[in-house]
This record gives sequence, C-alpha cells and structure tokens, in this order.
Amino acid sequence: MVIKASINVIPECPISEIVEIAKEAEMLGFSRCWVYDEGLATRDVYVVMSAIASATQNIEIGPGITNPYTRHPAQTSMAIASLDELSQGRAFLGIGAGGSLTLNPLAIERKKPLSAVRDTISIARKLFSGQQTSYQGSIASLKNAQIKFARPDIEIWLAGRGPRMLALGGEKADGVMLDFIYKPQIAEYVQRIRKNGNAKICYSTAIVTEKEDLEFVRPHMTYRLVDAPKNVQEAIGITKREIENIRVAMSGGLEAAAKYVKDEWVEPFIIQGSIRNCREEIEEICSRHNVEEFLVPMFKMADQKSYLRQISKIFSAN
Repeated sequence: MVIKASINVIPECPISEIVEIAKEAEMLGFSRCWVYDEGLATRDVYVVMSAIASATQNIEIGPGITNPYTRHPAQTSMAIASLDELSQGRAFLGIGAGGSLTLNPLAIERKKPLSAVRDTISIARKLFSGQQTSYQGSIASLKNAQIKFARPDIEIWLAGRGPRMLALGGEKADGVMLDFIYKPQIAEYVQRIRKNGNAKICYSTAIVTEKEDLEFVRPHMTYRLVDAPKNVQEAIGITKREIENIRVAMSGGLEAAAKYVKDEWVEPFIIQGSIRNCREEIEEICSRHNVEEFLVPMFKMADQKSYLRQISKIFSAN
C-alpha cells in the first residue's frame, strides 16, 4: 500500500535549522510538515511555520498540534488562514486539548477540554467559510466575526486519546492524528473514530533504527507517560510514585526527567528495529487499520538530516 509520510518538527533548535530539515523533507518526498506547539518550551509555532512556508514549495504545513487555551480559537483561525495565503494553499490546522508541557508553565488549567476543542473546530469552520458569524462557546465566543480571505476547505485535524475526544474527531474533523498510542490498543482507538465518522487517520510515533536513537526519544516520553490514560499506565507497569517522580523532575527540563524513564515503558509505543523490520511493522499497522498517513516526530538529534534520510528509506519502498 502507499503510505503518505510526514514529519513533525520540534522547534527546540534555531529556526534556521528547522527550516533546513523541512526543506530536506520536501526533497525526500515527505508530504506534510507538522510543527509542535509547545508554548515556552519551543520557538513560536507560527513564526516557524511561516519561515518553512517561505522556504518550500510543495510540502503542507500546520501545527502538530496547537490548543484552544493559549490563543483564542479565532486568532488561531486567522493565523492559519494567513499561513495558507503565504504558502499558496498548503496550510492545515491541527488541534488538541494541550498537554502539561505546554500549559503548566503558563499556569493554564485545562478546563472542559472536549468543549474547548469542539468550540475551536466550530469557530474555525465558520471563519474559514468566510461568513460573518457570532458564536457562544464554553471557553471562546465570537461577535460578528469574519475572515474574508480564508480558504473554505482548509483541513482540520484533531489529536487526542480519550473516547469522547476520538468520537469528536471522527464526527467533526477531517482527520484524526493518533500520537504515541500504546500499540496493543491501536485497534480500539481506530474503532472509536470510525464509529463516529469517516475522518482520515494519521498514526505518529518514533522510529528507532539505532540504539542511540532511543536516547533522543526518552525525554519526549516523559510528558507522554505523565499524561497517558490510567489503563495504559497500569498496562506498562508504571506506578503512581514513578509517574510523580517524572512529573516533579520535568520542572528541571525533559532531559533531567528522562533518567526516570525505563526502556520497557518506551518500547510498546514506538517502531524499533532494522529498516526492513520497521517498514514491515508500519505497513502492517497502516494496512490493518486503514491508516493513510504516518507521521515521524523529529526529535533533537545530533544530525537530523542524516536521520531523515535514513528514515525515508522505509517509505521509499512503498
């Protein structure tokens, strides 16, 4: 089967380096460049996406993912519409409830996450359509608001894990991105989406072909383990005390917290092995669950371009 391959860049390094990675991805045939929005932990997502848009010609660009709390959903919609104009129709919106890495340093409480994401999708749809609209939401509202230059068919992608959030994605979004899902439960997640609509599905997780690659993944498992559903935490055998150790250590940075993350907690979430073995596992997962896109997170490595070229071999055989 043909799998649409994309990358998700984390703006931890200078913007110029992120732009070079995106350009390399475009040259290698990757279809989308998602950009993490992690608040104060990274460069600003819209500045980074604009820089990528200005330096590329074909690759699609969008936040992977942004949230309803740090910006008003109408401001997010305006930013995406502006990015779409700059990139000549290559923008998309990725939305989710936001995680601890983003919201905790800003002292933002994640109130009514399902309603907040639903409001954002509704507001974005109305504003992308170009119509003047008023809207009364639980966390954001509009009064005679309008974006006159937006493209009506800008895609909206939702990222989430909870049953109701996945159902919302299936019903209201164009696509659902499943990020670092505990692999034994992928079928369950996909079924929740399919039961509620025909949204496309993108599956994202780290690909580890060399032992040292695991060390670049480990820091980014910290917040994922802390935010993981309780049943997943129980399944991998991580205790409440161990979760709290990671949570407390995160205040000193992800690298400081990474030393508390065991290999056996990481492995059930990632694709690992030789290029051939990784290709076979990705093809099997995507074929079985009718997944259209595989998203590769680009963590801060010594040589991201080299890693990207290595990973592209997995998809070039499709």
